[in-house]
Formats: sequence, structure tokens, C-alpha cells
Amino acid sequence: MKNIQVIDGAENCVYDIFAATEEEFALIFPEWEDIAFIDEVRDRGNTEALRRALGSLWGRRVPKRDAQGIHGILFYQLDHKKAYYATCRDKEAANSDGSLLRRA
Repeated sequence: MKNIQVIDGAENCVYDIFAATEEEFALIFPEWEDIAFIDEVRDRGNTEALRRALGSLWGRRVPKRDAQGIHGILFYQLDHKKAYYATCRDKEAANSDGSLLRRA
């Protein structure tokens, strides 16, 4: 199982973590990516498979204290964040001038 943190645009978002099977994770995050935006995930197709995967995912919340890492972040309603994640890889998050948001 891989852990996905979900971040949405709601004021009361609590940034829950959910356990995904390898298949569910691969459906949301293409190989080498660990950042996803739900509209882009939906645009890839596989609508029924995605519906089933997300339905299962929501039933597997992982309390943060029990999480053994976060393998991917799924954004809802936060399209403005796409500017920082052009490569959909967290380690490559960058400002608009191309400077990395992290040093290492």
C-alpha cells in the first residue's frame, strides 16, 4: 500500500492521508510522478476505474500518527498550485522564475 495525502481548497480541509493499492496509486500517479491534480487525473480517462479506486480509497483513511510516509499528494480545487508543480514531482517544485522551492 502507498499513502496519498489529499489537499483540497475547502477552508476546513484537514489534509487526510489514505492508503492506496499499487493499482489505485498507478491510476492516479503515472510512473515517476508524486503530485496529481484531480482534473488532470479525470482527463486521462478510465472514468469507471477511477471512480472505483477513489471509492475504495476514501474507506482507507490512515491516521497521521500511523502513516509510514506519504507517497503522493492529490490536489482538489487548487489549480493555482500547478504553477509550482510543472513536472508533477514534489522534489522539483519551483517558483515561477525556475528556482527550486527546496534546497535538497
